[in-house]
Amino acid sequence: MVVSPRKFQYKLTSNKKALDMSSARLGWLTPSDPNLSLETLKEQYQKQGYLWLKAFFLREDVLAFRKHFFSAFKDTGLLAKGSDPEQGIYSGTAVNPRQSNQILMEIVRSAAFESFCLQPRHWQFYDAFFSGPSYIHKRKLIRYTVPHKASSTGGHYDLVYLRAGTDKLCTSWIPIGDTPVEMGGLVYLEGSDGFGRELEAKFAEQHADLSAEERIRAYNKDMGTGWLSKDLASLADKADTRWLVADYEAGDLMIHSPYMIHAATDNRDSHNHLRLSTDLRFQNVRDEVDVRWSNHWSLDDML
Repeated sequence: MVVSPRKFQYKLTSNKKALDMSSARLGWLTPSDPNLSLETLKEQYQKQGYLWLKAFFLREDVLAFRKHFFSAFKDTGLLAKGSDPEQGIYSGTAVNPRQSNQILMEIVRSAAFESFCLQPRHWQFYDAFFSGPSYIHKRKLIRYTVPHKASSTGGHYDLVYLRAGTDKLCTSWIPIGDTPVEMGGLVYLEGSDGFGRELEAKFAEQHADLSAEERIRAYNKDMGTGWLSKDLASLADKADTRWLVADYEAGDLMIHSPYMIHAATDNRDSHNHLRLSTDLRFQNVRDEVDVRWSNHWSLDDML
């Protein structure tokens, strides 16, 4: 499957810090056809550390959930007056955080969100991928990002937050709506699955004296937030590789390994669209589960 890359219109930033736009430090993700054989997809996953599965879900189903999500915020002032909730156009005004956070936590616990996450093709893919019944962690995150706010997820790998269970797991990241590069979707550090494994092994060796509780916490005394860096350009220099970006579309599914280093860029959409996405964790039900992920996501759970 070929997706033609395009030229960038302006510099990409993450947490106000510019990415190096040279071809040595920035490139495009490689898409995969979800209809390829499982063996081929596994080979691509092992080689890349990720799979960008194009049109995995029905586009209309993803957009319907986007509309459902933003409709819940219709009285908060989040959306531009008179706009279609499916478009998710930001009003540009501040909203009451207590009200919006309450709505967000209600959606996280809703049957509609659970149904969206567990579409049959999704869990059936993982049943095959793990060669056994798959398990989805109860802690499921869904977040929207307002445009022109310089606050993004820093570079990290997911196992930092899941150390109390198996490392044989995958993250599903679903863009809920079209998410071109300008809207700040996930970016991946090319070839970093191996780099992440090296970092994790080094952490285990250097912190063998920590208590078991401290070792599994991302927010321990030596790691701070669990992020490797908010400066994506310097992280690419350190690893001597590129950040890979994509123009995601509604219906796409990103899957990455727990060691794959990734981050997000700032939402700089010129039409003020809110970026909406969810990230979920799957594993074989027979493998050890990090019990800290057995509760619904809450904003203060410190994971």
